Amino acid sequence: MSEFVFSRLQYDSGDWDKVDPRMPANLLDSLVAYTTLPVHPREVVVPLSGTELFDAAFCYLSGRRLVQFSERERLNFERYVRRGGFVFVDDCNHDVDGLFAKSFEAQMAAVFGPDALARVPNDHALYRAFFHFNGPPTTSFEMNGWGDDLVHEHLRAITIDGRIAVLYSNKDYGCEWDYDFRNKRFLAEDNTRFGVNIVAYALGL
Repeated sequence: MSEFVFSRLQYDSGDWDKVDPRMPANLLDSLVAYTTLPVHPREVVVPLSGTELFDAAFCYLSGRRLVQFSERERLNFERYVRRGGFVFVDDCNHDVDGLFAKSFEAQMAAVFGPDALARVPNDHALYRAFFHFNGPPTTSFEMNGWGDDLVHEHLRAITIDGRIAVLYSNKDYGCEWDYDFRNKRFLAEDNTRFGVNIVAYALGL
């Protein structure tokens, strides 16, 4: 089995490098703890405008500010997901009216059509890919009323040929999982387990 690499997408606009810096190491620790997947020990930054994108099996895109793809970034994003790639996109604002959400959704509408981002049913295979969930786990940011003060009951996704190619969250999982992995022992339940599901689904484990 190939080594899993957590690839963070670098895009020219926005603040892709200013959000959830500890999250990847935390999720990689969970993959080591719960699965037999060989794991590259550190995240890798992959420019959305570059060709190395097409070697990545799993990509993560996040931020709080404007998402405005260049023409090369837009073409690469579309080609990557249509060729079988997987992108997990997380809105660090947890705000459906925020700049990240509005601009990213506009980018997806321009590339894939206005109705491409659709609700993921809460009985989708994603929620049984490794651990069992009854829909997307709620984050502390939702419970504490940060952002848009909503608990988002569904994730959304762009589905291509029957599989999720772009998984989109307004729940701010990136910040929810942004802590030193050694602090998991203080949690009643490891909240990164849903991240394991996302990776397992993306890789078809």
